[in-house]
Amino acid sequence: MTVPAMPVLTAESLSVTHGDGPPVLRDIGFAIAPGERVGLVGPNGAGKTTLLLTLTGVLRARAGSVRLGGRTLAPGTFTPEVALVFQHAHDQLFCPTVAEDVAFGARNLGLTGAALDRAVAEALDRVGLAALADRPVHHLSGGEQRLACLAGVLVMAPRVLLLDEPSGALDLRNRRRLIELLQGMEQAMLVASHDLELVLELCPRVLLIDGGGIVADGAAASVLGDAGLMAAHGQEVPHSLTWHRGERHRHRATGTVAVAAGTDVARA
Repeated sequence: MTVPAMPVLTAESLSVTHGDGPPVLRDIGFAIAPGERVGLVGPNGAGKTTLLLTLTGVLRARAGSVRLGGRTLAPGTFTPEVALVFQHAHDQLFCPTVAEDVAFGARNLGLTGAALDRAVAEALDRVGLAALADRPVHHLSGGEQRLACLAGVLVMAPRVLLLDEPSGALDLRNRRRLIELLQGMEQAMLVASHDLELVLELCPRVLLIDGGGIVADGAAASVLGDAGLMAAHGQEVPHSLTWHRGERHRHRATGTVAVAAGTDVARA
């Protein structure tokens, strides 16, 4: 008999409020397995970023808890095993050069000297920025800034990556590069994004959140392909999960194939 692996990250009955206002998150509960990639989708204001900040301990939950493996995380404490890549790179990059910025987190973990240099070099090489180590961060392109932010969390060897709109403002080349990079990583991930095609390609499972609560948790194609569910929560079915007519119409990400002219193209 196979014993299921302990979840690497668990949220239990999380509720969060801002000041004396109404709840922003209500009774949020889910678990992520080691290495699992989970999409987090929903309309603006649904609570996606608030959830990510609560999972990292930046925001204090009014009720509920967050566990890393079997350990309950205390709000307000630094937990390098759970790393957040912010939506806007300028919120995360603040040191003069790329290498200095990437080194910041590792240095706070106590790395110094050759060990620190080696960790920084490995993180930059992992994201393809080794040649830009000495470049000022404000001279990076938008795609390069996004990759530098990712290197800055990878240097701390996290077990869980939380990514807030990772493809925001990226051109097609850098978006594809980011997807392929994330696909090759071993960390568990929670990916909050309005880029539903990215979510569909990267994440086998999806959480749909609206009004501060999880309204669906299931296979990505099933949740994102449910037109009624998506419309009820301010979303659209991704293009690659819709039906089309036409000759030689292909969807690479979801495996759809071309059929004879004038016939329906079915979802894979």
